[in-house]
Amino acid sequence: MIDRGAVYKHGALFFRRGENVSISHSAEDCVFCKIISREIPADIVAETDDIIVINDRAPKAPVHQLIIPKKHINDLRSLEPADAALMGKISLMAKELAEKLSGSGSFRLVVNNGTDAGQSVFHLHFHFLSGKQMLDL
Repeated sequence: MIDRGAVYKHGALFFRRGENVSISHSAEDCVFCKIISREIPADIVAETDDIIVINDRAPKAPVHQLIIPKKHINDLRSLEPADAALMGKISLMAKELAEKLSGSGSFRLVVNNGTDAGQSVFHLHFHFLSGKQMLDL
């Protein structure tokens, strides 16, 4: 059980201040695994054999996409040496998304790792944000 200190929304998940919630780390209950298997609809931006990119349902910038490996990995701490090539593919996908941007092509790539960092879906994913100045943390 995790005691949340604020209201969080990520996709279909909601948490309230002080509410105890159970976070599933299993692929069977994972919203992103269900999107990858097409059990849950999503606005798919790009897809390869290893990665899917979707538009975030609660965007924090004019462009807010999620780069998600199809392999279920809970977080960065769960990476294995064999996942190195996959992480390279994710970086190259961010580059590919950036090449489609208008204007300066500037973007921010963010990964929340753990509940205290704001991770609410325990399937590794990267937030690709662009379309506005993001000079603050």
